[in-house]
Amino acid sequence: MKFAFLFLLACLVTAPALAAANKSVPPTAADWRTPDPQNVLVIDTSKGRIIVEMAPQAAPLTVARVRDLARAGFYDGRAFFRVIDDFMDQTGDPQDNGQGGSTQPNLPPEFTFKRGSDMPVVVVLRDAGLEAGFLGSLPIVSQSIDLAAFTADQKVKAFGAFCPGVAGMARAEAEDSANSQFFLMRGSAASLAQKYTPWGRAISGLDVIRAIKVGEPVAPPQDTMTKVRVLADIPPSERPTVRVIDPRSLWFAAEVARVRKEKLVGVSICDIPLTADVH
Repeated sequence: MKFAFLFLLACLVTAPALAAANKSVPPTAADWRTPDPQNVLVIDTSKGRIIVEMAPQAAPLTVARVRDLARAGFYDGRAFFRVIDDFMDQTGDPQDNGQGGSTQPNLPPEFTFKRGSDMPVVVVLRDAGLEAGFLGSLPIVSQSIDLAAFTADQKVKAFGAFCPGVAGMARAEAEDSANSQFFLMRGSAASLAQKYTPWGRAISGLDVIRAIKVGEPVAPPQDTMTKVRVLADIPPSERPTVRVIDPRSLWFAAEVARVRKEKLVGVSICDIPLTADVH
């Protein structure tokens, strides 16, 4: 089964994300948050380390699958077999060619999710009845939460934005064909939104993602994921310390204001940098 991406819509989101933070005023201790280590994936590759914060509130079944496969060692040694510059790196296939998957059943699509007023989404942009912001580290777009008062379940539709660093599940033509293969975004692609499942975002290692050897397919030797672990499972003596700027902080609000002032018009959620500190 060939896993391929369908380009059905023009790419509307083009600006870089995870850019350098506002260095004029450094964040204080109160401006950071510590991700749940159960929801952080540490991907060591032949090019360096990538750290992904997973988003179980947006894609609970997918996050559970990725976590389980990582804990089983399924992803260790897997190749980046299809890599398109300015687009994405694809991996997670035991056959390393786009034809395989795990022994687990295929996943249902989690292209969208329901957002209630209790979901910890930090909205940073509003336009034409839509809101854009962050659910953890995942950039998301949703209907205005004000519309929740008029829905049967008091929730509105939301979906992840495929900005640089976002992790998504690869699939074949059938919407329920995702299994183990996933991709990491090198650039932005609005055409993937609501057609593929986004399950997290790299908070560290975007430079590594962009350094992976390019090819379709990638010619030997291919770059590989040497080891993939859940942060909570790494022994304390080896475990990296991970923290991310809290989008609820005053420092982040100032950063959003800076970006909006610099760009003036056409600001997208992918323009807003989300800074991490890993050591």
